Amino acid sequence: MKGVHAAIVTQFDTRLAVDHDAVAAQVERLIDAGIHGIVPNGTVGEGGSLSREERRAVIETVVGAAAGRVPICAGVSAATAAEAVDYARDANSAGADGVMTLPPLGYRADRHELLEFFGEIGRASDLPMMVYNNPTASGSDMGPELLGEIVRTIPAVTALKESSGDARRIAELVNLCPDTDVTVGGDDWALEGFCAGAAGWISGVAVVFPAQSVRLWELCAAGELAPARELYAELLPLARLDMTPKLVQYFKAALDELGLVGGLCRPPRLALTEDELAILRDAVGQASSAPVSGL
Repeated sequence: MKGVHAAIVTQFDTRLAVDHDAVAAQVERLIDAGIHGIVPNGTVGEGGSLSREERRAVIETVVGAAAGRVPICAGVSAATAAEAVDYARDANSAGADGVMTLPPLGYRADRHELLEFFGEIGRASDLPMMVYNNPTASGSDMGPELLGEIVRTIPAVTALKESSGDARRIAELVNLCPDTDVTVGGDDWALEGFCAGAAGWISGVAVVFPAQSVRLWELCAAGELAPARELYAELLPLARLDMTPKLVQYFKAALDELGLVGGLCRPPRLALTEDELAILRDAVGQASSAPVSGL
Protein backbone atom coordinates (compact mmCIF):
# COMPACT_ATOMS: atom_id res chain seq x y z
CA MET A 1 0.00 0.00 0.00
CA LYS A 2 2.88 2.38 -0.66
CA GLY A 3 2.20 5.57 -2.60
CA VAL A 4 -1.12 7.19 -3.53
CA HIS A 5 -4.13 4.89 -3.79
CA ALA A 6 -7.37 6.29 -5.21
CA ALA A 7 -10.52 5.47 -3.22
CA ILE A 8 -12.69 5.44 -6.33
CA VAL A 9 -16.33 6.40 -6.70
CA THR A 10 -18.90 3.95 -8.08
CA GLN A 11 -20.77 5.55 -10.96
CA PHE A 12 -24.45 4.75 -11.52
CA ASP A 13 -26.70 5.17 -14.52
CA THR A 14 -30.02 7.02 -14.46
CA ARG A 15 -31.70 3.97 -12.90
CA LEU A 16 -28.99 3.85 -10.20
CA ALA A 17 -27.54 0.62 -11.57
CA VAL A 18 -23.74 0.37 -11.59
CA ASP A 19 -22.26 1.93 -14.74
CA HIS A 20 -19.38 -0.48 -15.33
CA ASP A 21 -18.12 1.36 -18.41
CA ALA A 22 -17.71 4.54 -16.35
CA VAL A 23 -15.98 2.63 -13.53
CA ALA A 24 -13.52 1.08 -16.00
CA ALA A 25 -12.85 4.46 -17.65
CA GLN A 26 -12.18 5.98 -14.23
CA VAL A 27 -9.59 3.30 -13.45
CA GLU A 28 -7.90 3.83 -16.81
CA ARG A 29 -7.74 7.60 -16.29
CA LEU A 30 -6.25 7.25 -12.80
CA ILE A 31 -3.58 4.77 -13.84
CA ASP A 32 -2.65 6.95 -16.81
CA ALA A 33 -2.18 9.84 -14.35
CA GLY A 34 0.30 7.82 -12.25
CA ILE A 35 -1.86 6.56 -9.38
CA HIS A 36 -0.15 3.73 -7.48
CA GLY A 37 -3.25 1.68 -6.55
CA ILE A 38 -7.04 1.49 -6.64
CA VAL A 39 -9.42 0.99 -3.71
CA PRO A 40 -13.00 0.11 -4.79
CA ASN A 41 -16.07 -0.47 -2.59
CA GLY A 42 -14.95 1.82 0.22
CA THR A 43 -16.83 4.75 1.74
CA VAL A 44 -16.24 6.93 -1.33
CA GLY A 45 -17.33 3.99 -3.51
CA GLU A 46 -20.65 3.70 -1.62
CA GLY A 47 -19.80 0.13 -0.72
CA GLY A 48 -22.51 0.10 1.92
CA SER A 49 -25.20 0.67 -0.71
CA LEU A 50 -23.99 -2.12 -3.01
CA SER A 51 -25.32 -5.66 -2.92
CA ARG A 52 -22.91 -8.56 -2.59
CA GLU A 53 -23.27 -9.29 -6.30
CA GLU A 54 -22.63 -5.63 -7.18
CA ARG A 55 -19.56 -5.48 -4.98
CA ARG A 56 -18.07 -8.50 -6.71
CA ALA A 57 -18.95 -7.15 -10.16
CA VAL A 58 -17.31 -3.80 -9.40
CA ILE A 59 -14.11 -5.56 -8.33
CA GLU A 60 -14.12 -7.64 -11.50
CA THR A 61 -14.50 -4.47 -13.58
CA VAL A 62 -11.70 -2.70 -11.72
CA VAL A 63 -9.36 -5.69 -11.92
CA GLY A 64 -10.05 -6.04 -15.63
CA ALA A 65 -9.43 -2.36 -16.30
CA ALA A 66 -6.24 -2.28 -14.22
CA ALA A 67 -4.90 -5.37 -16.01
CA GLY A 68 -2.23 -5.96 -13.40
CA ARG A 69 -0.67 -2.50 -13.66
CA VAL A 70 -1.48 -1.45 -10.07
CA PRO A 71 -2.69 -3.33 -6.98
CA ILE A 72 -6.41 -3.47 -6.16
CA CYS A 73 -7.43 -3.38 -2.48
CA ALA A 74 -11.19 -3.94 -2.13
CA GLY A 75 -13.33 -2.66 0.71
CA VAL A 76 -15.13 -5.46 2.58
CA SER A 77 -16.51 -3.59 5.59
CA ALA A 78 -19.70 -5.03 7.07
CA ALA A 79 -21.76 -5.30 10.25
CA THR A 80 -20.64 -8.86 10.94
CA ALA A 81 -17.54 -10.94 10.33
CA ALA A 82 -19.62 -13.45 8.36
CA GLU A 83 -20.64 -10.76 5.86
CA ALA A 84 -17.11 -9.39 5.61
CA VAL A 85 -15.79 -12.93 5.08
CA ASP A 86 -18.18 -13.38 2.15
CA TYR A 87 -17.00 -10.09 0.65
CA ALA A 88 -13.35 -11.02 1.21
CA ARG A 89 -13.76 -14.39 -0.49
CA ASP A 90 -15.54 -12.71 -3.40
CA ALA A 91 -12.73 -10.16 -3.67
CA ASN A 92 -10.21 -12.98 -3.73
CA SER A 93 -11.97 -14.88 -6.49
CA ALA A 94 -12.58 -11.65 -8.44
CA GLY A 95 -8.84 -10.99 -8.61
CA ALA A 96 -8.23 -8.33 -5.96
CA ASP A 97 -4.77 -8.07 -4.40
CA GLY A 98 -5.94 -7.22 -0.90
CA VAL A 99 -8.93 -6.25 1.25
CA MET A 100 -9.67 -3.33 3.55
CA THR A 101 -12.11 -3.39 6.45
CA LEU A 102 -13.42 -1.20 9.22
CA PRO A 103 -14.37 -2.68 12.61
CA PRO A 104 -17.89 -4.17 12.74
CA LEU A 105 -20.37 -1.53 11.61
CA GLY A 106 -23.17 -0.61 13.99
CA TYR A 107 -21.56 -2.10 17.11
CA ARG A 108 -18.75 -0.74 19.27
CA ALA A 109 -16.76 -3.92 19.79
CA ASP A 110 -14.25 -4.32 22.61
CA ARG A 111 -10.63 -5.44 22.26
CA HIS A 112 -11.37 -9.17 22.40
CA GLU A 113 -14.23 -8.86 19.91
CA LEU A 114 -12.12 -6.81 17.51
CA LEU A 115 -9.30 -9.36 17.56
CA GLU A 116 -11.78 -12.12 16.79
CA PHE A 117 -13.55 -10.07 14.09
CA PHE A 118 -10.38 -9.22 12.17
CA GLY A 119 -8.96 -12.67 12.78
CA GLU A 120 -11.97 -14.36 11.23
CA ILE A 121 -11.73 -12.18 8.13
CA GLY A 122 -7.98 -12.71 7.90
CA ARG A 123 -8.39 -16.48 7.98
CA ALA A 124 -11.06 -16.46 5.30
CA SER A 125 -8.94 -15.75 2.24
CA ASP A 126 -5.36 -15.70 1.03
CA LEU A 127 -5.39 -11.93 0.59
CA PRO A 128 -3.46 -9.48 2.76
CA MET A 129 -5.71 -7.24 4.84
CA MET A 130 -5.66 -3.54 5.66
CA VAL A 131 -7.36 -2.64 8.94
CA TYR A 132 -9.12 0.72 8.71
CA ASN A 133 -9.45 2.96 11.76
CA ASN A 134 -12.14 5.58 11.18
CA PRO A 135 -13.91 6.46 14.43
CA THR A 136 -16.53 8.64 12.69
CA ALA A 137 -17.53 5.98 10.16
CA SER A 138 -17.46 2.96 12.46
CA GLY A 139 -18.10 4.28 15.96
CA SER A 140 -14.94 2.55 17.20
CA ASP A 141 -11.61 4.29 17.71
CA MET A 142 -8.72 1.83 17.68
CA GLY A 143 -5.69 3.46 19.23
CA PRO A 144 -2.10 2.70 18.21
CA GLU A 145 -1.55 0.12 20.97
CA LEU A 146 -4.63 -1.86 19.92
CA LEU A 147 -3.73 -1.63 16.23
CA GLY A 148 -0.25 -2.82 17.08
CA GLU A 149 -1.72 -5.82 18.90
CA ILE A 150 -3.94 -6.57 15.90
CA VAL A 151 -0.90 -6.53 13.61
CA ARG A 152 1.09 -8.81 15.94
CA THR A 153 -1.81 -11.22 16.44
CA ILE A 154 -3.23 -11.55 12.92
CA PRO A 155 -0.66 -12.46 10.24
CA ALA A 156 -2.97 -11.42 7.39
CA VAL A 157 -2.84 -7.76 8.49
CA THR A 158 -0.10 -6.10 6.45
CA ALA A 159 -1.41 -2.52 6.30
CA LEU A 160 -3.24 0.03 8.43
CA LYS A 161 -5.38 2.96 7.32
CA GLU A 162 -5.44 5.67 9.99
CA SER A 163 -8.32 8.15 9.72
CA SER A 164 -8.62 9.54 13.23
CA GLY A 165 -7.24 12.89 12.05
CA ASP A 166 -4.41 12.78 14.60
CA ALA A 167 -1.14 12.87 12.65
CA ARG A 168 0.76 11.95 15.81
CA ARG A 169 -0.67 8.45 15.51
CA ILE A 170 1.10 7.91 12.19
CA ALA A 171 4.52 8.29 13.78
CA GLU A 172 3.50 6.08 16.70
CA LEU A 173 2.13 3.37 14.41
CA VAL A 174 5.25 3.47 12.23
CA ASN A 175 7.34 2.88 15.36
CA LEU A 176 5.05 0.17 16.73
CA CYS A 177 4.60 -1.64 13.40
CA PRO A 178 7.80 -1.14 11.38
CA ASP A 179 6.98 -3.94 8.92
CA THR A 180 3.42 -2.73 8.26
CA ASP A 181 2.34 -0.20 5.64
CA VAL A 182 0.77 2.63 7.65
CA THR A 183 -1.35 4.83 5.40
CA VAL A 184 -3.07 8.21 5.78
CA GLY A 185 -6.84 7.90 5.44
CA GLY A 186 -7.85 11.57 5.69
CA ASP A 187 -7.23 13.95 2.82
CA ASP A 188 -6.71 17.09 4.87
CA TRP A 189 -3.70 15.81 6.76
CA ALA A 190 -1.87 13.98 3.98
CA LEU A 191 1.26 16.14 4.08
CA GLU A 192 1.48 15.83 7.85
CA GLY A 193 1.09 12.06 7.55
CA PHE A 194 3.75 11.77 4.85
CA CYS A 195 6.20 13.76 6.95
CA ALA A 196 5.45 11.55 9.97
CA GLY A 197 6.45 8.46 7.99
CA ALA A 198 3.27 7.16 6.33
CA ALA A 199 3.91 4.59 3.60
CA GLY A 200 0.95 5.76 1.54
CA TRP A 201 -2.30 7.67 1.22
CA ILE A 202 -5.81 6.30 0.56
CA SER A 203 -7.41 9.33 -1.06
CA GLY A 204 -10.65 10.68 -2.46
CA VAL A 205 -8.96 13.85 -3.72
CA ALA A 206 -6.74 11.59 -5.84
CA VAL A 207 -9.84 10.45 -7.75
CA VAL A 208 -10.43 14.03 -8.83
CA PHE A 209 -6.85 15.31 -9.12
CA PRO A 210 -4.63 12.24 -9.44
CA ALA A 211 -1.56 13.91 -10.97
CA GLN A 212 -1.48 16.61 -8.29
CA SER A 213 -1.89 14.00 -5.54
CA VAL A 214 0.99 11.91 -6.88
CA ARG A 215 3.06 15.09 -7.21
CA LEU A 216 2.46 15.85 -3.53
CA TRP A 217 3.62 12.36 -2.60
CA GLU A 218 6.75 12.67 -4.74
CA LEU A 219 7.67 16.05 -3.28
CA CYS A 220 7.32 14.79 0.29
CA ALA A 221 9.29 11.62 -0.47
CA ALA A 222 12.08 13.77 -1.94
CA GLY A 223 12.10 16.11 1.05
CA GLU A 224 11.02 19.05 -1.11
CA LEU A 225 8.75 20.51 1.56
CA ALA A 226 8.45 24.12 0.36
CA PRO A 227 6.83 23.22 -3.00
CA ALA A 228 4.92 20.41 -1.25
CA ARG A 229 3.31 22.95 1.10
CA GLU A 230 2.43 25.23 -1.82
CA LEU A 231 0.74 22.36 -3.68
CA TYR A 232 -0.97 21.15 -0.53
CA ALA A 233 -2.49 24.58 0.05
CA GLU A 234 -4.13 24.38 -3.38
CA LEU A 235 -5.60 20.93 -2.65
CA LEU A 236 -6.74 21.62 0.93
CA PRO A 237 -10.13 23.24 0.21
CA LEU A 238 -11.21 20.07 -1.62
CA ALA A 239 -9.36 17.82 0.84
CA ARG A 240 -11.30 19.30 3.75
CA LEU A 241 -14.56 18.19 2.13
CA ASP A 242 -13.32 14.60 2.54
CA MET A 243 -13.88 14.98 6.28
CA THR A 244 -17.61 15.77 5.95
CA PRO A 245 -20.63 13.43 5.82
CA LYS A 246 -21.20 14.43 2.18
CA LEU A 247 -17.73 13.50 0.93
CA VAL A 248 -19.18 11.13 -1.69
CA GLN A 249 -21.46 13.81 -3.13
CA TYR A 250 -18.60 16.32 -3.12
CA PHE A 251 -16.18 14.08 -5.00
CA LYS A 252 -18.78 12.99 -7.54
CA ALA A 253 -19.78 16.63 -8.08
CA ALA A 254 -16.11 17.56 -8.48
CA LEU A 255 -15.76 15.00 -11.26
CA ASP A 256 -18.85 16.44 -12.93
CA GLU A 257 -17.39 19.96 -12.66
CA LEU A 258 -14.31 18.79 -14.55
CA GLY A 259 -16.39 17.23 -17.32
CA LEU A 260 -15.75 13.70 -16.05
CA VAL A 261 -18.35 11.20 -14.86
CA GLY A 262 -19.35 11.51 -11.21
CA GLY A 263 -23.09 11.39 -11.43
CA LEU A 264 -25.78 10.32 -9.03
CA CYS A 265 -25.47 8.86 -5.55
CA ARG A 266 -27.75 6.23 -4.13
CA PRO A 267 -30.13 7.25 -1.33
CA PRO A 268 -29.98 8.17 1.45
CA ARG A 269 -27.38 10.44 -0.16
CA LEU A 270 -29.03 13.29 -2.07
CA ALA A 271 -27.68 15.93 -4.42
CA LEU A 272 -25.75 18.90 -3.00
CA THR A 273 -27.56 22.16 -2.33
CA GLU A 274 -26.67 25.28 -4.30
CA ASP A 275 -24.67 26.59 -1.33
CA GLU A 276 -22.75 23.32 -1.11
CA LEU A 277 -22.13 23.33 -4.86
CA ALA A 278 -20.68 26.84 -4.57
CA ILE A 279 -18.23 25.63 -1.92
CA LEU A 280 -17.34 22.66 -4.12
CA ARG A 281 -16.78 24.79 -7.20
CA ASP A 282 -14.46 27.15 -5.33
CA ALA A 283 -12.45 24.17 -4.08
CA VAL A 284 -12.21 22.60 -7.53
CA GLY A 285 -11.15 25.92 -9.03
CA GLN A 286 -8.32 26.32 -6.55
CA ALA A 287 -7.08 22.72 -6.98
CA SER A 288 -7.24 23.04 -10.76
CA SER A 289 -4.47 25.64 -10.64
CA ALA A 290 -2.12 23.35 -8.69
CA PRO A 291 1.12 22.39 -10.52
CA VAL A 292 1.60 18.85 -11.76
CA SER A 293 5.09 18.95 -13.26
CA GLY A 294 7.58 16.34 -12.13
CA LEU A 295 10.60 16.75 -9.88
